[in-house]
This record gives sequence, structure tokens and C-alpha cells, in this order.
Amino acid sequence: MPTPTDRVRRAERSRIRVMFDLAQRHGGDLVRLEVGEPDFDTPAHVIDAAASAARDGATHYTSNAGLPACRRAISDTLAAEYGVEHDPDEVVVTVGGMEALHLAVLAAVSPGEELLVPGPTWPNYKTQATLADGRFREVPMPAETGFALDADRVIDAMSDDTAAVVLTTPSNPTGRVFDRDECRAVVEAAADHDAYVIADEVYLGLTYDGPAQGIAAYTGRPDHVLTVGSCSKRYAMTGWRLGWLAGDREMIDAVATVRESTTACASSVAQHAAIAALTGPQEPFEEMYRAFEERRDLVVDRVDAIDGLSAPRPEGAFYAFLDPGIDAPAIEVAKYLLREHGVVLAPGDGFGDTAPGRLRLSFANSVDRLEEGFDRIEAGLAEY
Repeated sequence: MPTPTDRVRRAERSRIRVMFDLAQRHGGDLVRLEVGEPDFDTPAHVIDAAASAARDGATHYTSNAGLPACRRAISDTLAAEYGVEHDPDEVVVTVGGMEALHLAVLAAVSPGEELLVPGPTWPNYKTQATLADGRFREVPMPAETGFALDADRVIDAMSDDTAAVVLTTPSNPTGRVFDRDECRAVVEAAADHDAYVIADEVYLGLTYDGPAQGIAAYTGRPDHVLTVGSCSKRYAMTGWRLGWLAGDREMIDAVATVRESTTACASSVAQHAAIAALTGPQEPFEEMYRAFEERRDLVVDRVDAIDGLSAPRPEGAFYAFLDPGIDAPAIEVAKYLLREHGVVLAPGDGFGDTAPGRLRLSFANSVDRLEEGFDRIEAGLAEY
């Protein structure tokens, strides 16, 4: 009997999804704080634009790189909001940020080459390196600085085998926003190694303590930066599966060609929805932003008030990376909190080897549910 290839068999299941499935089977009154998905519905004007486009016949293939109007909307948004300058021809519209990351890794990392990622890190990067027949290498960031980006550690890990470095800012799972000077140093060192920096900036529109600016905007080597973005988080459009990859024209042309054999193109209807989200009324998204900021402040206050619990201050995204102060595997603590106290968190050992004892909390939930979730966490940690 034929078996899956080694690269497929080596792909590991996310611990986030393990907890998701456990929660689904458990049922009952659970406070679900394990998955990073906005609890808001997509605003009406975006849905209306998509419905109108579908009724008007926009239900066919688009070019591999995406609709010109969608590429223009992305290009204009990147420049106006994040200082990242790319012509529309240097943007490819993808099936979510996930496909953009996959294509970036596939195009940048040759078999046997390294993909470096500061840890703790989102687990999907490792799978994407595996699928490209590359080698994944986590570079631990210091817990004593709240897992802030330490450029020297990343640069010291680089070698002639380094093909790309992923910088995720704001960070999943920590919520940290990486320092500009540290990012700049990583890009310059990567360029010296003829490598790319893949800037995973899907949460860039959810930056709370300062202006949001893309990595490609403040480095002297923007040709070595591939920028990944998405409508999913900032615009509450996870199910529309609409993202993008922006970079130098040679790379973008190559990626668009590869897409002929993968997804062909992003959904035509979703592209019209993205145009409406990026160019239409912004008030609904600003309301979401203010709600996330309020929730962030609540999380900071509740963490500070619970004895023995700590976390780096989330500066962006909607995650807090909790240190429960318990000497036990995070997966065991997470299962206990689900089973005995009805609150669902993602275990830190699902985010690499840097911080296995931590628990990731998503505050993409209402204030009332967050308060209830923290009540249950406090009771659970006290009894553990």
C-alpha cells in the first residue's frame, strides 16, 4: 500500500487545534480563548460589495496574481497605513495569509536550506519549511525581556545555509511588537547572506502602543523583505480567505506562476470584498480596534492581579503569553483547566521549544467572557 511522502508525514499537528478539538468534544459552558479569530462579524458594507459583485457576474477566474483593483487597493493600503511602498505589480493576492507564507517559503527556501524563526513562534512555519524540504531552526529569544527580538541572537544563528528569516510583528503568540532597530539589523544581516526576511505582518493593523509601520518601510534593503498581510484579523474576514504577498517583482512574478498549479487564484468574490474593506468606510474596523485595545487593557490588569501569573505586555495582535508559575507540562495544565474549570487555552509547547510551560490566551472575545475566563483561570491555578 502506498504511503504519504516523508515531508507530509513529518508535518506536525498544531497544539492549538488539539485543544480546539478537545473543547469541541467536551462541550458545555466553556470559555474559548484558544483560537485567534475575531469574534466580530464582517461589516455589512463588505458583505454587500461581495454580494453585488457575485450578482453582477464576478464569479469567474481572475489572473493568478489577482484582480488589478484588488492589487491596487492592497498597494495603496500598504503605503498609506504602513509605509511599505510596492507597485500593484509587486503584489500577489493569495488565499489568506497562510498561502502567502507558504508561497514565500516555497520560493525562498531551497531543499536543505534553513528557515530561521525567533522563538516562541507560530507552529505553522515549521510545517511550511518541511513542505519546502527545508530545515526549520528556532532561535530562542530571552524570557527575561519578555521575548523581545534580540537581533544579535538571530544574526549569530545565520550561516551560508540561511535562506530566510521570519519576523512576526506583532507576535503570535506573545503580542510583542519588535523593535525597529532590531528588525533593521536582521534585514541587513540577511541581505549580507543573500537571504530574505519574511515579514509576517497579518496583525500589523492591531498595534496599540505606537504607530504601525511595516519592516520594509524602515530598512535600507527592502528588496530583501517579503511582506505578508491578510484581511483576516484587522478586518474580521477569516472565512473569506484573502491575503497577500508583496516583494520584489522577480519573486512576485515567480510566485504568481507557481499559483497556476496550486490555487490558481483567490476567490473573485473575496477579492471584491477585500477591495471594499480596504477602500470603503473604516469606522466599523476602528470600532473593532478600540474594542481589542480595551480587551488588551483588561488582560493586563487581570494578569497583574492574579498571584503567580505573569505575561509580557501585549503591544499588538490579540494574544497574551501567560506564565502560570507551575512546574508542569503546559499541555497538562491546559487540559486540566479545560476539564476542571471550563476555560480553553493553547499550550506554550505548541509554539516551539522556547517557552514550553506557557499558555497562550486569545483575547478575541467579549469583555464579559474574558472576565469569566480569568475568574476560571484564577480558580484553576489556585487549585492545581
